[in-house]
Amino acid sequence: MGIEAVNSRIADIQSRMIAMQTQQATATKTASAASGTSAPAGSFATALADAMGTQSSAGTAKSYALNSKGIPTELAGYGNGKIPANALEQVGNTNHKLWAPAAESLTRMVSDAKAQGVTIGITDSYRSFDEQVDVARRKGLYSQGGLAAKPGTSEHGWGMATDLDLNAKATSWMKQHGADYGFVNNVSREPWHWAYKPAG
Repeated sequence: MGIEAVNSRIADIQSRMIAMQTQQATATKTASAASGTSAPAGSFATALADAMGTQSSAGTAKSYALNSKGIPTELAGYGNGKIPANALEQVGNTNHKLWAPAAESLTRMVSDAKAQGVTIGITDSYRSFDEQVDVARRKGLYSQGGLAAKPGTSEHGWGMATDLDLNAKATSWMKQHGADYGFVNNVSREPWHWAYKPAG
């Protein structure tokens, strides 16, 4: 489990405990007012057991509300290439950023591949609208034989696509395991382009 996942789990347990304490404080006041007795306090063990109950589903992909184009509604509201920094997350110790769930999955995937002797590099990730315009100018539009999506339509602009630096071994590994991490190669002329497809 990566450090981000551990931190997320700790935050989840803490929020559950705060909610439980608030709920029990209300129950205590109500019980005291009604009978002059106090309600039993909740325990850390109860909160921990409740949180760990969700741990068993950690291997299952989390679902997200998606629009008709498969874009998470939380991103669709911002607009392609206009995702704010607080909705993006750094991929591992690189300078690349993606939508947080995609970044976490990519970080885990690169780490797992490395543990198996496979090196996966990253050459591109989130692209702002201005960066998409620049790439289209330099590389041409895909629809016209180039390598760039029309600005405002790129999967990179949603923070849900990455361009990977793959040798033959890494390419083979990605074809076999990429989907396990939510990544698919969905651009026929670009074997380096892998898009994150969240479960809806």
